[in-house]
Amino acid sequence: MSKEVPNRQVPPSPEDGIHDFAAALLVQLVVPAFVLDARGRVAIWNHACERLTGIPAAEMVGTANHSLGFYHAARPTLADLILNDRIEDAKTLYRVYDDGQHRGTVSGAGWCDMPRTGERRFLVMDAGPVYSRSGQLFGVLETWRDMTVQKEAQLALERLVMRDGLTGIANRRCFDETLHREWEQARRTGHPLSLLLLDVDHFKRYNDSYGHPAGDECLQRVAAMVAKQVRVYDLAARYGGEEFAVILPQQSLAGACAVAERIRAAVEQSAPADPARAGGKATVSIGAATFAGNEPSSPEALLAHVDAALYRAKHQGRNRVVLHGS
Repeated sequence: MSKEVPNRQVPPSPEDGIHDFAAALLVQLVVPAFVLDARGRVAIWNHACERLTGIPAAEMVGTANHSLGFYHAARPTLADLILNDRIEDAKTLYRVYDDGQHRGTVSGAGWCDMPRTGERRFLVMDAGPVYSRSGQLFGVLETWRDMTVQKEAQLALERLVMRDGLTGIANRRCFDETLHREWEQARRTGHPLSLLLLDVDHFKRYNDSYGHPAGDECLQRVAAMVAKQVRVYDLAARYGGEEFAVILPQQSLAGACAVAERIRAAVEQSAPADPARAGGKATVSIGAATFAGNEPSSPEALLAHVDAALYRAKHQGRNRVVLHGS
């Protein structure tokens, strides 16, 4: 009598639905994941997804509210884009790493609001279709990985790279990159772009009189005064040595002059931290120039204009603001 050989497990047909064993594995998976059926409704919302979003599966399964687990307003997830054959739209909604259109998969990342938990998380998403044996789309699986810690570490490193170590404001590298970016934006939109360049007056004399630690404190004080007088979307930077620069998007030359005068007055009125240096108050000379229309012709030319204005401010007696062309 022949020994009975147990049947091997065979893949389910579309009519079988999601296989119980595979579904159970997915529910227990440590990676947050959900499955949409062919109608775009949640078929599985696993335990890890519950923990990530703070929303139990009972609230999600059978609904099309899955995006509200991650965002305050409904928006297409990668799974939705696959279901609706709109993978090409992913790049407008997410930072896409792999659009894998030849496989129908897509990988991306982005900041999510997590309305239920109140946390803002940086999540990496991967989504891919699930097909039946006959080739029909059975559903879409999307997984999420929480990369918030890694992303925040990356941003912190980028801030260090783009910040001046002494003053804490933007450094020359950040200034150069921002100027070129704002220049292109101004050229496209037709909005003005103004630039200030300022120099601490007689800084060598200040250093010689009070010492290099006092000179460092002076530069920190000037940087703080500059940063305090600009808008949140302006950029204050240490240009080099005792020189500072300010990029003023959508600011006319008259507006730039007003900002420059506020900075000049604030520095003049600020006092050294050490009362023994009360007689060594710092002042600054400031040059201002604006790109408007097609003039000047390049970011470098704008820098040349503002540098010339600063030169005139220093040679007209210092502690003053001079506009290019005035």
